[in-house]
Amino acid sequence: MIEELAISTKGKNAFIDVTSEVEKAVTGLRVKSGVCIIFVPHTTAALTINENADSSVRSDIINALKNVVPDSGGYLHAEGNSPAHVKASLFGNSLTIPVENGSLRLGTWQGIYLCEFDGPRTRKIIIKVLNG
Repeated sequence: MIEELAISTKGKNAFIDVTSEVEKAVTGLRVKSGVCIIFVPHTTAALTINENADSSVRSDIINALKNVVPDSGGYLHAEGNSPAHVKASLFGNSLTIPVENGSLRLGTWQGIYLCEFDGPRTRKIIIKVLNG
């Protein structure tokens, strides 16, 4: 049971809330109880779960990343997007979320974010739900 989403990103660095799209895909797969695995097949994008009640949290994370992984850092990768690769590696390319009663079992303030670090681009998100 697999579903694929295409998400268009607008900026070089962005956190796009994809919670409702993932939830819709999980509902469509009609699994009542199990595990949802979400994966991005990209080396300059990532996934994370974080607060979705206050959008300033996303901005704070992006701003903090500028200090941790600066755009100019003596990188050797000729393509010029090494900071995006480093950021994606820090966050990771997959998430695992329990499914109960046909819905994702996220915390009250949690949302799922596609992390864009080399945009704008169209990114894929692969969703697989395992019965459990």
